[in-house]
Amino acid sequence: MRRIIFPPLDTANEDGLLALGGDLHEDTLLTAYKHGIFPWPISHEYPLAWFSPNPRGVLYLDKTHVPKSFQKFLKKHDYQVTFNQAFDDVINNCSKVYRKHQSTTWITQDIIQGYIRLFKREHAYSVEVWHKEKLIAGLYGVCIGDFISGESMFTLEDNASKLGLYALLSRLKDKNIEWLDTQMVTPVVESFGGVYIPRPDFISLLKNKNWSRKRDEIF
Repeated sequence: MRRIIFPPLDTANEDGLLALGGDLHEDTLLTAYKHGIFPWPISHEYPLAWFSPNPRGVLYLDKTHVPKSFQKFLKKHDYQVTFNQAFDDVINNCSKVYRKHQSTTWITQDIIQGYIRLFKREHAYSVEVWHKEKLIAGLYGVCIGDFISGESMFTLEDNASKLGLYALLSRLKDKNIEWLDTQMVTPVVESFGGVYIPRPDFISLLKNKNWSRKRDEIF
């Protein structure tokens, strides 16, 4: 594994921006996540950016809850959920989602290829939601031992992406994973109990992680 060095986290600016440049080699990504850092390109015109925000979004698995409106959906839907069956399709669909106040998607072709390589090394995962044989929603993230992150999601049908997140949280609970790194707390994440915590608290959580657990033991 290559030796990768990032600046100290306390040098990040108020937006969490820590560094510019570098590459998306699997070793770079693994080092970044183990230190509480993740890539988030600012735009196509700027170099690759690395962030460590303060505060940081997390979902504690023992404190999650299911929104009442979604509970009704769970009783009547006819969707199917799988894991790691269509990673490339999921990340490519996520790359087409435009966020509010953003004119471009942050998931560039470089990001897509970097995470596909990470998936092939069994350090990334995907959750797929299907209606019959059509992929209608999904999400993907990083998995390094007991550390699991949620990177992005997409949906083509109401509540389908929530079903993917619900299935992920249920799987992580079953495998005794204590928390999910969400980076930010979106409305969907908040509806399931996501909260912000100070960056030093997040780094303390990382120090207690088992980094050697295999993806197949969880997914």
